[in-house]
Amino acid sequence: MNSSIQIIPIHRLLLVSIPAIVVILILLRWTDKGKTAIIASIRMAVQLMLIGYVLHYIFNAEQPFFVILALTVMFLTACWISTRTMPGRNIKYLIKPIIAIGIGGGLTLLLVLITVFQVNPFIHPRITIPIAGMIFANAMNAISLAADRFHSELKRKANYVEARNQALNTALIPVINSLFAVGLVSLPGMMTGQILSGVAPHIAVRYQIMVMFMIFGASGISTIIYLKLMKDKS
Repeated sequence: MNSSIQIIPIHRLLLVSIPAIVVILILLRWTDKGKTAIIASIRMAVQLMLIGYVLHYIFNAEQPFFVILALTVMFLTACWISTRTMPGRNIKYLIKPIIAIGIGGGLTLLLVLITVFQVNPFIHPRITIPIAGMIFANAMNAISLAADRFHSELKRKANYVEARNQALNTALIPVINSLFAVGLVSLPGMMTGQILSGVAPHIAVRYQIMVMFMIFGASGISTIIYLKLMKDKS
């Protein structure tokens, strides 16, 4: 099997963006979120291009300081983005996501690095940074969904327990759907990347199983902690 990865030319990337452009045009006509989608798409492309060069430097340097710095930026950014759905968003809303993702995501990350990869986490940025990114991003999305549903339930006069339960269910819909669909509907990111790079599928699935449990656990625990912390707001 050819294990070389094809470099994607810029003009092909632009062609792939056509469906996204169609969605943005419809959003501009139907909703007030079109500009947000444009900004998010531009930010995504710029951020990924920049981080590609940053990660290249970090991977080659293999210095613990740069790994810790990268993890800190990723963690705090995830916490901040998770507050997007919280009413009256400001800096004070960061405390609960920091605690929730710090415990749920942080402990999951350590568990994976120590028990699965069995490495010194700060010496292997090629392992630590991508795994941390998946954990923090999914915990971030789960908390954001939970916060939105929790506050919506409180607005309709639901008590704390009802709001908490509905918020947890809502937050975990995407990841539980992924558990049902993986292997039948989708071949997720890590597995697809490994297969494209030449790894045997029966080996790649083991990594994907790890990722699915990791994401489910980190998202669930982070959301549960967040909702527990929200009890004083009910």
